[in-house]
Amino acid sequence: MDSGVLQERADSIIIKRSGDHGCRQMDCEKASVAGSVSQRACVYCGARVVLNPITDAYHIIHGPIGCASYTWDIRGSLTSDSDLFRQSYSTDLREKDIIFGGAEKLKRAIDEIAITKQAKLIFVYATCIVGVIGDDIEAVCREAEEKHGIRVIPVKAPGFSGTKSQGYKLACDAIMNLIGNSPYKDIKKQGVNILGDFNLAGEIWLIKKYLKKIGIPVVSTITGDSSYASLMKAPSAALNVVQCAGSSVYLAKQMEETFGIPYFRVSFFGVEDTSQSIMHVAEAIGSEATIQQARVFTESEREKSLLFLKRYLPHFEGKKAAIYVGGGFKAISLIRQFREMGIDTVVVGTQTGKKEDYEVIENLVKPNTVILDDTNPAELEMFMRKMHADILVGGVKERPLAYKLGIAFCDHNHERKHALGGYEGVVNFTREVNLSLNSPVWNCLAGR
Repeated sequence: MDSGVLQERADSIIIKRSGDHGCRQMDCEKASVAGSVSQRACVYCGARVVLNPITDAYHIIHGPIGCASYTWDIRGSLTSDSDLFRQSYSTDLREKDIIFGGAEKLKRAIDEIAITKQAKLIFVYATCIVGVIGDDIEAVCREAEEKHGIRVIPVKAPGFSGTKSQGYKLACDAIMNLIGNSPYKDIKKQGVNILGDFNLAGEIWLIKKYLKKIGIPVVSTITGDSSYASLMKAPSAALNVVQCAGSSVYLAKQMEETFGIPYFRVSFFGVEDTSQSIMHVAEAIGSEATIQQARVFTESEREKSLLFLKRYLPHFEGKKAAIYVGGGFKAISLIRQFREMGIDTVVVGTQTGKKEDYEVIENLVKPNTVILDDTNPAELEMFMRKMHADILVGGVKERPLAYKLGIAFCDHNHERKHALGGYEGVVNFTREVNLSLNSPVWNCLAGR
């Protein structure tokens, strides 16, 4: 392994060799190595970002004010109705609360929101400090539900208790807690639920538009542009399609076991993945007429998208990409999308990828590609330099690193304000990559 990599990290870095299948031994799905300054977020953040887009829910962060500010309004999730999720509430625990406990403070906070805001649904998050002092938020939430006659759901998510993936699972458990006794669970199944899409820049509206065009209704979206009422209808769906596998496959499995709803994974990033996903949904629950509509629609959109891409291919010739994103399934989609654009992926990593994700990644990339799990800035910088990457696709934490190295950057994380999913997203992504890669500013940097 290259010098500069911590010995404890060696098994989480694979360099693909011709005919090799090293990713099957990828060391992943574990806590970050102490001292390596991982880019991965904490358990609480994982839970909050999944639940936050529920448009009419109130979120009480039981902990110091910093935890509330860290996750407040950080997603570019859009709403077609309520915008309560844009607000954040905290018990703002101080030194005195650490000594004497913060349960009474939490009770008062719930009472205030339940009475003054006429809330229907409240999520209460336990942060690191609550995990240390041991406030019983489950008991407080049960008492509040009985007192106010509303749903008050605890999310025990101390940041130190695991990884971001554990936060995803806690959020899924909270959703099952909410919909488990839904009055719709025994109704005849119809339509689909879209899981793991958070309506970043309105992307879930694009997916719903595609499915509507081929005659398939969307019952509920989890959790982008969702509401208390729409989530309760989710058990009546015939099928769950999972966009963000890392955050929502666990929920899909629970819903399959509890409600008998089958699921499969989809991706609406890139021309081929979007087309295949639409066809897969149509073939799973549609009639022959629906399948034919889907075939006509996807072929038409595919031709238009490829014609658009063709204009940009000369601008991307010989370019190399590095990818570092949250989940394995998104990384896989981005590799395919870059391949459609004529760009080779030379470095690829994720925060929460699984062994099976890395096996797929290894099969997609060319020999000598560097594959990373839960990397840190030092490693990412070293391998981007070594592989001569021209652009990095990542999130807000990776942007400064790319600019420091003098290479292009594309934000594919939750802060973005324009859609990168669907056929419209192909256009937006291609334009953004072109503008960033071919900006004249790079000619002004010494040594580039």
